[in-house]
Amino acid sequence: ITSERGFRCSSYKDKCLRRRIAVRMRANKSFTYWEYSALLDRDPLEYDRLLRALTINVTKFFRNWETYAAIEERVMPALWERSEPELRVWSAGCSSGEEPYSLAVLMHRQAAVSGEQSRLDRVTLLGTDIDVDCLAEAERGFYGEPAFTDTPRALREEYFPQVAGLSTITPEVKRMVRFARHDVLEEAPPMRDVHLLVCRNVIIYFERDAQEELFERFHRVLAPGGFLVLGKVETLLGKARNLFSAVNARERIFRKL
Repeated sequence: ITSERGFRCSSYKDKCLRRRIAVRMRANKSFTYWEYSALLDRDPLEYDRLLRALTINVTKFFRNWETYAAIEERVMPALWERSEPELRVWSAGCSSGEEPYSLAVLMHRQAAVSGEQSRLDRVTLLGTDIDVDCLAEAERGFYGEPAFTDTPRALREEYFPQVAGLSTITPEVKRMVRFARHDVLEEAPPMRDVHLLVCRNVIIYFERDAQEELFERFHRVLAPGGFLVLGKVETLLGKARNLFSAVNARERIFRKL
């Protein structure tokens, strides 16, 4: 899969790889790695299915609401105070789009409450992922009930109208977000001078060397004083510990020094 799809297996934890490969083996009734390897040779599309199994990131809107509340309270005001004409927000490993749309909702709500909706014109919000199928789902923007179990009722009612039994995103929020395929391990960052970089529950799957490499890369791509938000079970490692200060250690929110 490294040669066929450019997937960097060596950077992923062995236990994680084995568990997710086993999912595809069971789906195909392959009982040995040899059998599954032969299947991959016969069916190139299985590489795409395997890639998705390896990279899928379970997500939902406002996952761990406390983190988003902290972003709204501690990060957003600092962003609006910046003097740059453009505010750049990057959701790395965004899966099917719930995370960047959640960030867009918070920004829209703050602008609406302050009566300064024109400030949204400054925002560039990019969601990236390695999985093109997930990105297609994000572009469509239709979600079932499981995606909203962490969403406060008031936000659900205001920003997620029902359409044919599914929920979608209000047009003014949906058009704030754009999506692109990107591999955080292999490709140059899709943005520079980022003011808020959210990468939650992605780094946990990588080996330590790859984690440290990514933290240093994220530091380089952030604007001075930019914010980095990680998943609840992720933490800074190596040199990165001296490159950021903690804004909210419990919610894994850090600021570039």
